[in-house]
Amino acid sequence: MRSSYKKEDVVLLLKDITGMVEPQSTQEREKLIQSGKHYSEMLPIEYVPTDVYMKVYKSALEKYSGDVARAVGVLAGKIIDKRGKDVVLVSLARAGIPIGILLKRYIAKKYNLDLPHYSISIIRGRGIDNNAMEYLLERYEPHRLLFVDGWIGKGAILNELKKDISAYEGVSPEIAVVADPANVTDLCGTHKDILIPSSCLNSTVSGLVSRTFLRDDIIGKDDFHGAVFYEELMESDLSYEFIHAIEKEFDMDNSVKEEMVEGCGIDEVRKIAEEYGVSDINLVKPGIGEATRVLLRRVPWKVLIDERYMDDPQLEHLVRLAEEKGVPVESYPMVHYKCCGIIKKMADA
Repeated sequence: MRSSYKKEDVVLLLKDITGMVEPQSTQEREKLIQSGKHYSEMLPIEYVPTDVYMKVYKSALEKYSGDVARAVGVLAGKIIDKRGKDVVLVSLARAGIPIGILLKRYIAKKYNLDLPHYSISIIRGRGIDNNAMEYLLERYEPHRLLFVDGWIGKGAILNELKKDISAYEGVSPEIAVVADPANVTDLCGTHKDILIPSSCLNSTVSGLVSRTFLRDDIIGKDDFHGAVFYEELMESDLSYEFIHAIEKEFDMDNSVKEEMVEGCGIDEVRKIAEEYGVSDINLVKPGIGEATRVLLRRVPWKVLIDERYMDDPQLEHLVRLAEEKGVPVESYPMVHYKCCGIIKKMADA
């Protein structure tokens, strides 16, 4: 699969389906998703950021690169301590790819190790790409594989992974993430709900690759899951600008003491769903990364922000997007998360 990333940074185990799928509008996709069509059978028309939003993104990158770099360092240390030096990084496309690259680069600098890094697709409700898994297991022992993602919202992908990986003896369902406000994995850089600036944009910060795609008429039984390469966005590509911004903040002392809130984020999500009359918990997307995705890719109903963070610069991009799309922002007390996006039920639209 083509991307704007260098081969030495990542190998994408994906089928290039560029030109084979007509992207659909957000409204159209949302109606189809909520009427039962699977999100992976469609591709969105990607959000084109306004100039104002790009200024907010650049500011976020400048302000919060240090936080992300520290979390990457902490996570890298935990990986080496727990999994040893022969680990193979397997990032989950696409939010996991830039994080996998950052981990690979940090580990190379601190531990003088050149870890293999691949990216594969996992789709909620459809599972992991079995052909990609077989490709990896033909080349590496099962215990060496470590899955990497950007962040955990409520833990849906981790649950998917646990279910799927049981078919592969010796492969751990553990997932390494920069931020886990849901409190579901020890293998994280922080349990705080921090802004990872790559969550603010789509393909232009992810190697110009689309989200992954799976539909029988295009993806054959021996194919990897598919993705589109947006070559036409080359001039807008910020993938390495993001990598370099975090990399220059790397600190080889990664012994940060971690604070952790008691309990699990999923309990908070259920409470929000109940209070707002949302019967499908999949429509509630907690945390900065997930709430941002709601505004970029879905049809949002509301954005909730904990009152302590109403004026937090980390959430400036979120408030800007909500303004652009005419989505109400409400104050709501949260413990694990700074914010939460709620998707509109299309029957009510």
